[in-house]
Amino acid sequence: MSVRQTVLVIYAVLKDAIGHFARDDGFAMASHVALSCLLAMFPLLIFIASLAAFFGMTGAADTVSELIFDAWPESVAAPVAREVQNVLTVRRGDLLTFGAIAALWFSSNGVEALRTALNRAYRQTEKRWFFLLRLQSIALVLLGAGILLAYTFLVVLAPLALETLTAHTPRIETFLLSINVARYTLAGSLLIIGLFVTHWLLPAGKRSFQDLWPGVMATLVMWIVAGSAFGAYLARFANYVSTYGGLAGIMTALIFLYICALVFILGGELNAAISRQRLYQQRQKQRLALTEVPQA
Repeated sequence: MSVRQTVLVIYAVLKDAIGHFARDDGFAMASHVALSCLLAMFPLLIFIASLAAFFGMTGAADTVSELIFDAWPESVAAPVAREVQNVLTVRRGDLLTFGAIAALWFSSNGVEALRTALNRAYRQTEKRWFFLLRLQSIALVLLGAGILLAYTFLVVLAPLALETLTAHTPRIETFLLSINVARYTLAGSLLIIGLFVTHWLLPAGKRSFQDLWPGVMATLVMWIVAGSAFGAYLARFANYVSTYGGLAGIMTALIFLYICALVFILGGELNAAISRQRLYQQRQKQRLALTEVPQA
């Protein structure tokens, strides 16, 4: 494929993805996803607090909230993290009570919002049973809570274990750098795996790894760029206090989640556009093969 053909294909894919996003209420879906995720965040952390208390992991929920908000711009994360800390100061051991079950249910609403957005992006009509989908969302919330608690264990206890090991075995210190690199690589890998699982399991239809990786990689790059740009904008220009008053912190977080949702949906749109372009090229090749007249 020549350079000109490559440019034309890229243009066709981007035109298809952005055009479908604009035509099929992509901005409205991003608002839905952002608000649903914000509403699901507090119940999720409450459930994790209950789960951590059940296993005797005191303070694990606080560490989980810090890990979540570390990826946010500081000016966005600070007000929400402060409110989260106020919620998590209440001692919780109600893993099997109605409150924890309700928190688990409301947390799964955020997963369902992602499912709806991806079905729109991949042009899929959901035909699966409602209760089966809800059970899948709840299972993903439970899996995510377990992974966050396991990651908390690695982040909090691993350095203490390494210091103790170094004190008794000084020669092990030369290996600490590679261990730390591996630990932080695992943290980044969790986000990538989460994106792949989300695009693979949530929407209807079947997709291969080849169908998913372009949108996932594009989502990661756009998240980094958009997060950095929004953080710089807040630090230098924005003054949401004059616009939203006491709701400035929550509104800032909601706008940040809205930007993240836009990027997330665009990743699905990009995957769908690439799949259609690939199918179009295959059909073109088949037509050319059929129109060729064999020479006598």
